Amino acid sequence: MRNSDFWRLMEDEFGSGYAHVLASSAVLAAVGGRTADEALKAGVHPRTVWLAVCELQDVPAERRLGKDRPLKD
Repeated sequence: MRNSDFWRLMEDEFGSGYAHVLASSAVLAAVGGRTADEALKAGVHPRTVWLAVCELQDVPAERRLGKDRPLKD
C-alpha cells in the first residue's frame, strides 16, 4: 500500500475533512502511541497505520479494503 492509497481509504471511510483531523489527532497504540500522520512520517507502513485506525474507529472488516471502484478502460 502507498501513502496515496492510505489517504484514499481514509477519505472514503471518514470523509475528506474528518480523515485529516483524525489522522492528526487520534493516538494509535498499535503504532507506538503516535498519530497516523506521525507514524507515516516515521516510516510505518501505510497498511499498518490504516489497520490501526480501523481498530480504533471500529471500522467493520468488510469496509477495510475500501470502496469498489469500476475498472478503468
